[in-house]
Amino acid sequence: MLPGVVWLIVRPSTTTIGVVVLALVLATDWVDGVVARRTGQVSELGRILDPLADRLALAVGLAALVARGAFPVWAAVLIVGRDVAVLVVGAIVLIRRGVRIDVRFIGKIATFSLMVAVVWVSWGTLGLPLAEVTLAAGWIGFVVGIVESYFAAAVYLRDIRHTTAA
Repeated sequence: MLPGVVWLIVRPSTTTIGVVVLALVLATDWVDGVVARRTGQVSELGRILDPLADRLALAVGLAALVARGAFPVWAAVLIVGRDVAVLVVGAIVLIRRGVRIDVRFIGKIATFSLMVAVVWVSWGTLGLPLAEVTLAAGWIGFVVGIVESYFAAAVYLRDIRHTTAA
């Protein structure tokens, strides 16, 4: 669905629909993980792919929103830059050592906060209904989410260091 989301967001006549579809894509990915854990349908492959799918969906959505002028570049760089750094460092170290670390609750909460914040900031920036409210709530959520995200990155890097030191 991501190519369709990008197409909808970057076209001025369908941007609103694109933002709504992006919110649905992000929400369904989040719900999928919750359902998998609660029903015991968690697999090793799913534990690897789910966080990657979260990051990919958010990064692609951000790229489209930045291109459309609905989300600032600097804020997108803070989100994607952190994700790339953790993925690259983590992947290189963990693959070389043949180990895996689990996703932490703080990482899940940070991802959720940022997903909501990105949609709300974009909604408000585009001047859609309740723009002032969603923009204010979105920026508050962004600050909370970005702090959570960088804290989670520090926790993951600590986990990597402990796992590889053993």
